[in-house]
Amino acid sequence: MEEKKFKRTTVTAALPYANGGVHIGHLAGVYVPSDIYVRYLRLKKEDVVFIGGSDEHGVPITIRAKKEGITPQDVCDRYHKIIKDSFREFGISFDVYSRTTSKIHHQFASDFFSKLYKDGKLVEQESEQYYDPEAHQFLADRYIMGTCPHCGNPNAYGDQCEKCGSDLSPMELINPHSTISGAKPEVRKTKNWYLPLNEYQGWLKEWILNGHKEWRSNVYGQCKSWLDMDLQPRAMTRDLDWGIPVPVEGAEGKVLYVWFDAPIGYISNTKELCDADPERWGSWQKWWQDPETRLVHFIGKDNIVFHCLIFPTMLKAHGDYILPDNVPANEFLNLENDKISTSRNWAVWLDEYLVDFPGKQDVLRYVLTANAPETKDNNFTWRDFQERNNSELVAIYGNFVNRALQLTKKYWNGVVPECGELLEVDKHAIDEFKDVKEKVEQYLDNFKFREAQKEAMNLARIGNKYITECEPWKVWKTDPKRVETILYISLQLVANLAIAFEPFLPFSSKSLREMIDMPEFDWAQLGRTDLLKPGHQLAEPHLLFQKIEDEEIQKQLDKLAATKEANEKAEAAKSYKAEPVKANVPFDDFEKLDIRVGHIKDCQKVKKSNKLLQFTIDDGSGTDRTILSGIAKFYDPADLIGKDVLFVANFAPRKMMGIESQGMILSAVDADGSLHVTTTFDQVKPGSQVG
Repeated sequence: MEEKKFKRTTVTAALPYANGGVHIGHLAGVYVPSDIYVRYLRLKKEDVVFIGGSDEHGVPITIRAKKEGITPQDVCDRYHKIIKDSFREFGISFDVYSRTTSKIHHQFASDFFSKLYKDGKLVEQESEQYYDPEAHQFLADRYIMGTCPHCGNPNAYGDQCEKCGSDLSPMELINPHSTISGAKPEVRKTKNWYLPLNEYQGWLKEWILNGHKEWRSNVYGQCKSWLDMDLQPRAMTRDLDWGIPVPVEGAEGKVLYVWFDAPIGYISNTKELCDADPERWGSWQKWWQDPETRLVHFIGKDNIVFHCLIFPTMLKAHGDYILPDNVPANEFLNLENDKISTSRNWAVWLDEYLVDFPGKQDVLRYVLTANAPETKDNNFTWRDFQERNNSELVAIYGNFVNRALQLTKKYWNGVVPECGELLEVDKHAIDEFKDVKEKVEQYLDNFKFREAQKEAMNLARIGNKYITECEPWKVWKTDPKRVETILYISLQLVANLAIAFEPFLPFSSKSLREMIDMPEFDWAQLGRTDLLKPGHQLAEPHLLFQKIEDEEIQKQLDKLAATKEANEKAEAAKSYKAEPVKANVPFDDFEKLDIRVGHIKDCQKVKKSNKLLQFTIDDGSGTDRTILSGIAKFYDPADLIGKDVLFVANFAPRKMMGIESQGMILSAVDADGSLHVTTTFDQVKPGSQVG
């Protein structure tokens, strides 16, 4: 296939939902690869715009708002700021990062829909949907829960079972109920406007299956599987109260479908950027309607259908827009061998990472690129994160840079020496890295970011091997002139590393350029051996990367362990059913128990016991009472001192661990098996009877 030539490139990165922060799955799937690609194009002096923004409509926003008792806009405002600030600090270099609640976007999306409607490109249809008779509203899929027909999970959503991963429709759920009111939903008819994908199926087949065979196999394959089936019209409006109102008479109470409005955000955000600085960016139409502009979407695999079938159909139906030239979608990244889940908080959140690992943006960028799920799901573990930092960034890249700069400082006060006669070992080293530019470019042009980063790292491997073979610290004693050549070549490799790693590790590349005093650089220089001239003064060297210790990693593992425990408790609570009530007993039997209020004067762990706590109880008699209770796993003894508890006073004394226990403290057993001591609502005198 003949390669197309374009004057400029529009790059979009999937708009994250503003109902939570950004996690490493998002970064690995979308934002790190898109940023690498854009930085690469800029280095080549190509005309490129990088578009991002927050997706602020849709049901996930309203669910969080209801849960927290705030407005959807409050949710959007909070997370838009968190996401935008995190991206900026992490070095995701958007030219614009806006939002779909902006006035510009609302008007743009509304106008886009109106044109399709007026041009007769949308179909009005009635359909049956679930309706909440108590909340008086139609229910989006995520507002419906029931039992999964595939695995029996009683807490499956109307669109997906998170336990078995099955895609569902609300009508498939067994015993469905509304998550808003708890009511059993009714089936009612409602009117919406549909995009007739079936009418565009032939065109989509020709455009993708014949016209874009160069797309990644996972993207091409998913598109083909959909196109091999009969496409159906898809609703572009929803019965919701949060979103962009449908600009059609008779559509009151309806909003644009979030997957109609969100991708239009790419265009409206571009318009916002261009309107703010037309001298720099020109018109927004240049980036979206000129056939000489290349459009590239970076997304995760769950968005392939929307970006490859639905959004292109919207653009085609409108008639004025270019279509995506490539959609390099990644698969999913797992965390510690488990699927990343926002609802279960099973994730490494970017804003938290930036606090826990200050100044280590490039470490995460490097690891996520090395483990990029480009054609299949991959896995992130904290141990691998540590290992790649310590064994690759520190021991290979950082080590080579430090050796070259420290030796130059030691022997020539940090001045680049002259290059003398080249020996075979010098020529071999130069030959090994002379085609690095061509190799890195070949991979980046084809969206193979893992391989491209490997080639960049290979420069450091070549440098370490070269210095080790040449042993300048030994040669210095007999032939200082020879050492000049060794260090000259080593420093050229260092300068090449600063350029090669710029798209991948922008923070450390900037730091390295400062150390070698190379403020001006150009991608076209990559592979040259004259980047640092003889006599050039280098700055003071310092370590480019720091070792990450076991303690730092253990903190992250402990955090995940706590999350897992909390999830297990929550899951147990969901499925919890109280034990059946025991057989009736005569009231006289209850009266035989002497249950009293006791005041805890002291509490300590029993030596050599993992379960027992020893209580010193004021029972109102004037003589303290000792009681042992097996709740040590659930309480810190210091937290119990001074509290009032209920205890059975007339059980026969019993020895445990050599200590006589004079009664039993009453505890409730929760759904997760944890024990909770019982107490009184108000303060009561010790010894008061319960009955």
